[in-house]
Amino acid sequence: MIDEQGDTVPLPAVHSSGDRNGCPSGDSGGDPPGPGGNAPRPPFAPILKKVAAGVAICLVAGAGYAGLQQVANAPADPQAPTAHQPSTSATPDEAQAGVQRAAMGTAVLQKLTDAVEKDDRTGFMKAIDPKDASFRASARTIFSNLTTLPLATFQLRYVSDDTAALTPQRQSQLGGTQSWLAQVEVSWQLSGYDVKPARETLPVTFVTRDGATYASSFSERFVAGQRRPVWALGPVDVAKGDHSLVISLDSEANAKSYVSVADKAVESVSKVWGRGWRQKVIVYLPAKQAQMEGILGAQPNTYTQIAAVTMAELDTPAVGAPVRIVANPKLFEELGKQGRRIVLTHETTHVASNATASPVPLWLAEGFADYVAFTAVPVQDESAAKELFKAVRAGKLPATLPTPEAFAASATELPQAYESAWLACRLIAEREGQDKLVKFYRAVHTSKSATGLADAFKSVLGMTEAEFVVEWQKYLKRLAGA
Repeated sequence: MIDEQGDTVPLPAVHSSGDRNGCPSGDSGGDPPGPGGNAPRPPFAPILKKVAAGVAICLVAGAGYAGLQQVANAPADPQAPTAHQPSTSATPDEAQAGVQRAAMGTAVLQKLTDAVEKDDRTGFMKAIDPKDASFRASARTIFSNLTTLPLATFQLRYVSDDTAALTPQRQSQLGGTQSWLAQVEVSWQLSGYDVKPARETLPVTFVTRDGATYASSFSERFVAGQRRPVWALGPVDVAKGDHSLVISLDSEANAKSYVSVADKAVESVSKVWGRGWRQKVIVYLPAKQAQMEGILGAQPNTYTQIAAVTMAELDTPAVGAPVRIVANPKLFEELGKQGRRIVLTHETTHVASNATASPVPLWLAEGFADYVAFTAVPVQDESAAKELFKAVRAGKLPATLPTPEAFAASATELPQAYESAWLACRLIAEREGQDKLVKFYRAVHTSKSATGLADAFKSVLGMTEAEFVVEWQKYLKRLAGA
């Protein structure tokens, strides 16, 4: 689905033969399409039971949909000046102190960057606080991760600092002549996968002692919405496929075992969408939900019922932005092989169609992703549209195509929204052919007009949206036997 700060859209799930796990919440598809939500709210209590039956939820966390945003207001240009910009109300002495901190912090960041580029672990550790054994252990892991990843570029840029961010107790603990917290823009690009660098803002604690300045933390005082780089969360295991890169934080989940599933997802999407995209996906496999939430910049327990999320790892929506598929470890594992394939195919469709920065309405984005997933892994209608058929048989026929609000995590009829969207897309494919469905999606996606959807209905399908809704309602009634 396309997420708007926690709003999610469910995707039908599937159980594999002999496997009833299906696709637990998240971006996935599965047998009985079911409701989904980002947070453990009462309306979604039934999902916990449905997960076992194979329900799946699909989510696109995209800046294009006011999704998870980066907190920092750092310039997007990596070449922008790195000097700290003192407040206009600062005294000359305060301004000069700020410039000095920026210079010292920048020097430390440059040492770290150079060490990563040269694969120089000793040089990297020389920039890390020698008095903090715990952070030094974390720093060794971070360096190992960065040298394991296929980095094309890696940069650290000093953005700003806050002298009041560290408490007196923390400053006393750090010791030295001065210590402070700075916001640092970190950008990295994965060779062979990213067109543009991923970019996030990292809080870095600096301390000066004995005339030398060191980094003393990469994780102090994260604020709501601030994402954490996957390589800073623990040891990673990396596996490459023909079309995929799997980065796992779970030592028990072999990254290689997920590569073939991700590769198949790319192939399935290309059969429908075409091969005019990079045909590459990057999958993050956190070891625990807290890591997933850190990667997404989400509040605790936000994604309890979400199996996977597609996110753009960039502050602002842009074509070519690095996109990641982030799995919820527990639910993703419970899906089973077939369920994971459905989930990854759905999410890969979002990657191929650039859904994180697309103007297409949610019903089309989610319905199309479901259509591609269920084309790759067929599911019986009665299972995939269970909630919708139940409503139609009870006389509750949808009056319109699902609205954006229908895909919110708090929506009481979230399963029906996903199921309705999927069958709307399938109807187009059955009536006009799969190529026309893709053409319709592309027409809306590339339109620069506020009437792009209406225009595509007329130019591609030869009807108005109202006329389509009438046909779609008939289709639903026929499928439901109502």
